Amino acid sequence: MARQRARKSPTSHGAGGHALEKSMPRPRVWTFVLLVCIVACASPVTTARDTPVAGEEPPPRFAPGGPNAEPFGASMGYPKGTPANYWRTRWRVGSNSHLDEIFRGRLIHKAPTPSRLVRVAEPPMTWTFRGADLTLDGYLSRNPTTGLLIARGDTILVERYQYGRTDRHRFTSWSMAKTVTAMLIGIAIDEGRIRSVDDLAAAYVPALAGTEYGRTSLRHLLQMSSGVHFNEDYSPNFFSHDLLQLILDTYMGLGPGGVDAVTSFNERARPAGTKFSYSSVETFVLGLVLTRAIGRPIAQYLEQKIWQPIGAEADATWLVDNSGQEVTAGCLNAVLRDYARTSGRRLNGWRTRTRSVKRLLTPRVAPILALGLRTRNRAVKALRCNPSGKLWCRSGDSNPDTLAGTRP
Repeated sequence: MARQRARKSPTSHGAGGHALEKSMPRPRVWTFVLLVCIVACASPVTTARDTPVAGEEPPPRFAPGGPNAEPFGASMGYPKGTPANYWRTRWRVGSNSHLDEIFRGRLIHKAPTPSRLVRVAEPPMTWTFRGADLTLDGYLSRNPTTGLLIARGDTILVERYQYGRTDRHRFTSWSMAKTVTAMLIGIAIDEGRIRSVDDLAAAYVPALAGTEYGRTSLRHLLQMSSGVHFNEDYSPNFFSHDLLQLILDTYMGLGPGGVDAVTSFNERARPAGTKFSYSSVETFVLGLVLTRAIGRPIAQYLEQKIWQPIGAEADATWLVDNSGQEVTAGCLNAVLRDYARTSGRRLNGWRTRTRSVKRLLTPRVAPILALGLRTRNRAVKALRCNPSGKLWCRSGDSNPDTLAGTRP
C-alpha cells in the first residue's frame, strides 16, 4: 500500500510534530543551480565594495537585502534557527548559510594553497522569454536568491550575494551533493574499490541483504530508477511522509541513521530500470555503499580526492546522521567559489595537472558523471539530461557541467 503524504514540516518535534504554520508565506520551490559557462546575474541593491580600486580585480558584490526580505528576518540580522525551526521562513536565510552549526557535520579541510580564480568586470546580460526582455538584475529582484556565481573555466564572470550573505558563508548544497556523491562513486570505480555499477548494493552493505534496495544495482540507484516505492513530494506547506521520515532519521538526528534509515522503504512498485522517480533515499543508499567500499568517512575521501586537489579555498562540511554516515542525499556546505571549482568543466581544466581529478575524466568514470535525470523542477526543465549520470548539461551540449538541486 502506498504511503500517505503527511502535512508535516521537517522542523516538527518528532515524526508526529505540528503542521506548518498557516501564517507562513506560501513557500516556492527554491532552486540552487550553479551554472558554469553561461552569462548571468546582478543585484538590485549593492554596497560600496562594488567599485573596484584601479588595478585590482572587481570584488564580489553584496546586497544587505533582497526581495521580501523582512519575512526572512532582515530586521533581526537574518538569524539562524534551531532544529525545531530552521526550515521556517524567518530563519531560512540564516539557517541555510549556517546549517552545520545547527546540525552535526564532518569537516572537509581546504587545500594548503587555493587555486587561482580570476574575476573580471561583469558582462552585460539579457535574454528574452515569452516575448519579454529580461535581466538577472530583474530576476534577483523577484526571486529570493542568497548567492549566485557564474564562471567560465578559471574566470568568474559574476559573483553576487543578497540578504547580507558574503563569500565567507558556507551555503548548504541540498541536492547538489548528489552530484558530488556520483563523482566519488566514479573515483571509487576507477580505483577498483567498487567493481562495477552493475553490482548490487548488498554486495557492499551486507545489512541490506534481503531488502529491495539491497537487490538494486548501483546503476539503477544512480539513475533513480530502482523501482522501490519512495514518495518525494515538495508540494507547498507539506512534505511527503517518506521524505519527512528520511529527514528525521538522517541529519535531524531523531533516528538511528545508517542502514536503519532506509530499510523501512522496502516495497518494490515496478521492475528496476524501467522508470525514473526522483528519490533522495537512493543517493543515501549509494553513500552507504561508498562508505563500505572505501573504508573511511566520505568527507575524508572527498577531501583527499577532490577538495584539496582542485584547490578549494575554504573548509567545507558534510552533515552526518547518528551513525556517523554522511547524508549524501544533500547537506554538503561550502562557499560558492568552491562549488564553482567542482563543476565539470572546472575539473576538466585540472585533468592534466592532478591525477586524482584526472580520474574523473577517464572513460570508465565519465559515464557516471553523465548520469542525467529528469526533474519536475521548473528551473531546470530547460536542461537536457544524458541517460547515465548525475551531472546536468544544457540542451545541445554533451559536456555535463551543472550541479542542480531543489529544496522547498
